[in-house]
Amino acid sequence: MIGLELARALQAAGLRWDPAPGDAFAVPDRDLDEQVFVLSDMVIQTVDVPDGPPVLAFNGTTEWALDSLEAHEAVWLPREDQLRAVLGRSFVSLERVPGPPEGYAVTVETSRWVDVTPEAAYARAVLGVLTAGLP
Repeated sequence: MIGLELARALQAAGLRWDPAPGDAFAVPDRDLDEQVFVLSDMVIQTVDVPDGPPVLAFNGTTEWALDSLEAHEAVWLPREDQLRAVLGRSFVSLERVPGPPEGYAVTVETSRWVDVTPEAAYARAVLGVLTAGLP
């Protein structure tokens, strides 16, 4: 998973997010920066019961001080497959870069971006494409 700083850079560069179940996001600047949330149609939590194994409780909502927030207040933490999809046909390859330090390189047309994880390398490539104004 990419870090909040890189996700914020993608957001600032104009990466569009259409929230969907399974998407991970952060809620920065509310003492929740380190917490990762995942969109879901249903909340499932573990409940400890006396004299028995834990129970998985399926709930429609959770009681939490933050009832809702506008999507633009959250920061999307896109997955590797989502970042690759953003690159579309311009994506050429992902390759492992021997170290030290080890890393991964994403090549898009004539440009190459390197980072320590595949997700971060894809994110840097998307950021590079967005800031270059390419389609």
